[in-house]
Amino acid sequence: MTEPAHLAVFTNGRQVNRQSTKVTQLAEVASGCGYAVLIPEFSFSNDPRERLAHLLALKPRATHTLVLVGASMGAYVSAMACATLQPQALFLMAPALYFPQWNEEPEGIPNPTTVVHGWRDAVVPVERSQRFAARHRAALHVLDAGHTLTEELPLVECLLESQLNAVRR
Repeated sequence: MTEPAHLAVFTNGRQVNRQSTKVTQLAEVASGCGYAVLIPEFSFSNDPRERLAHLLALKPRATHTLVLVGASMGAYVSAMACATLQPQALFLMAPALYFPQWNEEPEGIPNPTTVVHGWRDAVVPVERSQRFAARHRAALHVLDAGHTLTEELPLVECLLESQLNAVRR
């Protein structure tokens, strides 16, 4: 199987399936930017380390541009996969980072990295994204939204489109 020139890999959160509105709309944005899209199936486990192992076993690759896109627990998985997969960009939404059960600091975070979080997120405190963004010099967008960011999905789509177009070579 040949590698696509540009690939966006979407890792969804614990309570979201790969056919969710947010995932499918963002995947359409990536496709419209000329990216092949991979949305792995993670329904077999709610353990982020098992999901990470599954993503790494898939060995997603692109000949030019690999972008990891993750939401909530999927953002944790995407961030932790960076050291191995070495993407050209990372796009995280409400990343479930720095929880006691998975508190490792991600390594190999690419520049550019974009983080989007909601001020009204009751699941993942916005301070976690602020900490990550400061540590990795990532662009941070904090929106008037809750954990799923659905209230601001058109803006999230614009942010993703901008990042995908900026890194596409």
